[in-house]
Amino acid sequence: MTIERDRLAAHVGLRRTLTLGPLLFYGLAVIVGAGIYVAIAAVIARAGPSAPLSFLLAGIAAGMTGLSYAELSSRFPEASGAAAYVREGFGSDRAAQVTGIALTLAVAIAAASIASGAVHYLSVLSALPPMALISLLVTAFTLLAMVGVRESTGFAAAIGAIEILGLVVAAGIGFASAPTIDIMAVWPWSFTAWQSVVAGAFIAFFAFIGFESLANMAEETKNPSRTVPYSIVGAVVISTLLYVSVAAALVFAGRGGQSPLIDLFQGAYAAIFAAIGALAIANGVLVQIMMLARLFYGMAKRGQLPAVFGRVHPRTRIPIAATAIAGAIVLATALLMPFERLLTIANALTLGIFAAVNFALWRIQRRYPAGENVFSVPRWVPPTGALLSIGLIVAAGFA
Repeated sequence: MTIERDRLAAHVGLRRTLTLGPLLFYGLAVIVGAGIYVAIAAVIARAGPSAPLSFLLAGIAAGMTGLSYAELSSRFPEASGAAAYVREGFGSDRAAQVTGIALTLAVAIAAASIASGAVHYLSVLSALPPMALISLLVTAFTLLAMVGVRESTGFAAAIGAIEILGLVVAAGIGFASAPTIDIMAVWPWSFTAWQSVVAGAFIAFFAFIGFESLANMAEETKNPSRTVPYSIVGAVVISTLLYVSVAAALVFAGRGGQSPLIDLFQGAYAAIFAAIGALAIANGVLVQIMMLARLFYGMAKRGQLPAVFGRVHPRTRIPIAATAIAGAIVLATALLMPFERLLTIANALTLGIFAAVNFALWRIQRRYPAGENVFSVPRWVPPTGALLSIGLIVAAGFA
């Protein structure tokens, strides 16, 4: 009976249930939750009053790579995402494995940094020590990720709507409480100021990590060649507009410090917003665990990881073993590494992967023209995305 169940699990694929609306909100949920709630303080600390420009620059860089992911997800709708794209672009299983390892580290570290960042919000609501809060958070969302893709993404999308509403309210309060709104004060008037903007953009880029997770959901999406690309592009554009608005509101209101968003509120309202922030960040943990599990699943299907990671539960169609290992890796990383270090490493790894993915599409476009039903982008987009990704890494080294 056990052998038969294992045989069935090895041949049962993921279930296609996702449409454009849920997938778009899913993408917004992970981008917003994994981003501005965690990184805003560090961006303001680096860029000062020019923080909105840092988010804009990071959004442009993310947008170029997002367009590349959009075409690649349309050409190759696979759960392994970047690992599959690099394999197709460079024709190398070794390059795909290296990309898979780098992506595993990047996603695990990003999820760990999100979990660590949640402590700033959870500590307002609970007196438990940080390590206990992180452990409870990661364990709970690993279990949720095992329930089912429709349930997990539905939960993520619902929390995403709350996250966005919280940021809209915060932006409104920030603009309303600003003593003056001087747009010219945002502009960096010196070379040193521009250096600060670029340094802030490197950190702000963390606020856009997550759109690539949409590509990993391709095997669970209806009409993935159209639905996934539109979801990626829509999520990046909406999140960029939201980030720039919130950063501008905080700058004009003169807010900074460790928790500038919470500082906009007083008394019980601060506790309510802290709860929203904790949900937003926790939601990012859920989505990153789901993404890492799909990466393991996709790589196992290609023979790049042990077959056990490619097995799915016959009823829920969830890769249980892959999800459990993903949660364990995230938890260990969150407990062993400090928050600021996590943030920097996650950004550098992710930007390196983005550069490789952009170069892969550049090679693919030169050899294989896009078909009629493929979402395609101009040929200048992939090299531009690669150069922007590399540029942010280099600029961060000089900041």
